[in-house]
Amino acid sequence: MKKWLVLLVALPLVAFAAVQEKIVALGGDVTEIVYALGAQSSLVARDSTSQWPQAANDLPDVGYLRQLNAEGILSLRPTLVLASAQAQPSLALQQVGQSHVRVVTVPGRNDLRVIDEKIRVIADATHREAQGETLRNALREELAALPSSSLNKRVLFILNHGGMTALAAGQQTGADAAIRAAGLQNAMQGFARYQPLSQEGVIASQPDLIVISQDGVKALGGEASLWTLPGLAQTPAGRNKQMLAIDDMALLGFSLRTPKAIQQLRAKAEQLP
Repeated sequence: MKKWLVLLVALPLVAFAAVQEKIVALGGDVTEIVYALGAQSSLVARDSTSQWPQAANDLPDVGYLRQLNAEGILSLRPTLVLASAQAQPSLALQQVGQSHVRVVTVPGRNDLRVIDEKIRVIADATHREAQGETLRNALREELAALPSSSLNKRVLFILNHGGMTALAAGQQTGADAAIRAAGLQNAMQGFARYQPLSQEGVIASQPDLIVISQDGVKALGGEASLWTLPGLAQTPAGRNKQMLAIDDMALLGFSLRTPKAIQQLRAKAEQLP
């Protein structure tokens, strides 16, 4: 009888502890997975890259994940910070950890296989292992459905945000990894990361398709302005006006929406003349 009384007293305390979990999610990929696991009720804040699902925008924003402020995060009194590896190294997160807040780093590589790792790490950290396993099984099915054959189409990914110079994606980028996962070719070869567009480079790359974020098109002032960028008019993509505006976090975030975005890219490439 005493054992049962101890259990009955302990149960409310356990439930109270679970309810009191306060999570700050840093990284759009991290936040997406937290929602998919059903742990969103524990979220108290997110970073500025976390804009999906739409409900995440109602949470307090602690800023860009590579320019964090420890005081801003600690003011929310979190018990757990789930931080994309893209935020590391970070003095702010080091200070948060020193303040006795659990900081869990979520892997961040330009590799489809990392999505499974992200789910596992976040599920373990939020004590939702069963939900995590269900999500991982669904992910495996989506990855298995991705195209296994190559298609001889060249893709130029343009990174563009308001107030910045348009950049082309080279190797060692999320865009390059996504293009290759779709069985397509990155039109830009011979350099790593993102480089400013040059007329000579764009003409030499001869892309069949331009891929740019939806926000990037808006920042340019519309699709018509896209074709005025250096060299694009002298490429197959420019002559045929072949462009795909996509959610860049879905394509480049290597999270739950990435397989669908890659399928979208492949489907567009298959329609090219």
